[in-house]
Amino acid sequence: MTVDVPAHLYDRGRHGDADVQAGLVDFAVNVRPGPPEFVARALHGRIADLAAYPSAVETQDVVRRAADLHRRSPDEVLLLGGAAEGFELLAGLAPRHVALIQPSFTEPERVLAASGARISHVTPTVPWLLADAAVPDDADMVVLGNPTNPTSVLHPAADVLALRRPGRLVVVDEAFADLTLAGDRLEPESVARVPADDVIVVRSITKTYGLAGLRAGYLLAAPELIAAMTAGRRHWAVGTLTLAALAACLGPDGQEYARGQAHAVAAERLHLLERLAAIGLTPEADPRAPYVLVRVPDAWWWKDELAARGFSVRSCANFHGLTGDHLRLAVRPREVCDALVDAMQDVKNRLETGAPTR
Repeated sequence: MTVDVPAHLYDRGRHGDADVQAGLVDFAVNVRPGPPEFVARALHGRIADLAAYPSAVETQDVVRRAADLHRRSPDEVLLLGGAAEGFELLAGLAPRHVALIQPSFTEPERVLAASGARISHVTPTVPWLLADAAVPDDADMVVLGNPTNPTSVLHPAADVLALRRPGRLVVVDEAFADLTLAGDRLEPESVARVPADDVIVVRSITKTYGLAGLRAGYLLAAPELIAAMTAGRRHWAVGTLTLAALAACLGPDGQEYARGQAHAVAAERLHLLERLAAIGLTPEADPRAPYVLVRVPDAWWWKDELAARGFSVRSCANFHGLTGDHLRLAVRPREVCDALVDAMQDVKNRLETGAPTR
């Protein structure tokens, strides 16, 4: 069966939350369950402080926590109201020609194109290796995700740093980096500890700690870059509850929790891959993040059939380099993954026999 993909699935501004419906099991959004109890306590304990403006002293304390975690100087840290704000602030650097390594998160394209920058989409062939990325020589900014959303590819740090050129900034979205492992080593390919004056690293805490509704993150960059990005930024850009969440997640409890989540993701992902393989589905690339990209004919139609069976999954039709045949599946606990794959098997069986699907 081949039917045209519904036009709304191609909307470049469409995100995974648009696929989530009340009553469905969510495999569309990559946020881990949460928030954990220690973060909930920290937030609850600050409710009484909301009549006051966010504290500059507390802000500096959180900045120091981030700096210490990544072995950077405090003046190389900028706290953010969500990682997406970091992409908005890139416009302050006035890039002329931005190369976006695709497929990838669509928000950088939206804000940088709106700033007047020329955009080049650089899409290596599957499995999307950076070594195969033909970045234009005159690109003065390169933006990539590591690990990349939605492909789940984790690029070697050496390949990321090899994108550097005189007069060029390399921006790395590490929103999911704290959920990556190599053996027992956390964040094996992160460049957050590289104090280069031409590399900007954007980080998020909302994915790992189940805080998407709060908006919290930070970036790491040279002080002069931070000054340029924040020249017109509003006062009190990061609220009190965001500061409390950042402090909790960047502290010892938060880092121990992140390590546990990274190991849980690795085990759950392996189980999901084994179950998918049993019904004849393999990922498009070796997945290293808390989501898996698969390709099935008329994937958008599978999406609707799975919704009818109680599951939401992410159509990837609106990513550069992908098609209406791609789905992204978030990694979830074993029993939930089992239920999803059973539903996928049911859809597949009915397609193969020509039986009505509902």
